[in-house]
Amino acid sequence: MASLLRAPLLLMAVLALASAATPKQSPRLLGGLQEANVNEEGVQRAVDFAISEYNKGSNDAYHSRAMEVLRARKQIVAGVNYYLDVMVGRTTCTKSQPNLAECPFHDQPHLMRKTLCSFQIFTVPWEGTHSLTKSSCKAA
Repeated sequence: MASLLRAPLLLMAVLALASAATPKQSPRLLGGLQEANVNEEGVQRAVDFAISEYNKGSNDAYHSRAMEVLRARKQIVAGVNYYLDVMVGRTTCTKSQPNLAECPFHDQPHLMRKTLCSFQIFTVPWEGTHSLTKSSCKAA
C-alpha cells in the first residue's frame, strides 16, 4: 500500500520542481499588443510610411523625418497594426528637394522644430498595403 502512494507523490514532487525551474512568462494573447523591435523591417517600413504621410499633411515648407523611435508595438490581426511613438524633427530640406534620408536636421533655434507623434499604421505585408489609421502630434 505504501509503495502505491510513493509513485504519485514522487510524480507530484518532480512536477513541482519542473514548474519552479521554468521561467514565468506572461501568456501571449492572440491579437494582443506586443512590444516590437524598432530595428525590425516591418517597424521601419511603418515608420517610413508614417513620416511620408506626416510630410504630405504638413503645411511646413521643410521636410521632417524621424529622429528616434521611442516605442514600437505591434498587433497581429488580419494584417499588422503598428503603434509607434516617434520623435520627429524638421530638416533643412525643402519639400521640393528629394532624398529625405540625407537631409540634416535644423540646428538654428528659430528653425529647429521637434514634434512627438503617435502613429497607428495598418499594413498587410503580403499585399504591400499600408494605411495610417490614427495620428496625433504635439510640440516636444
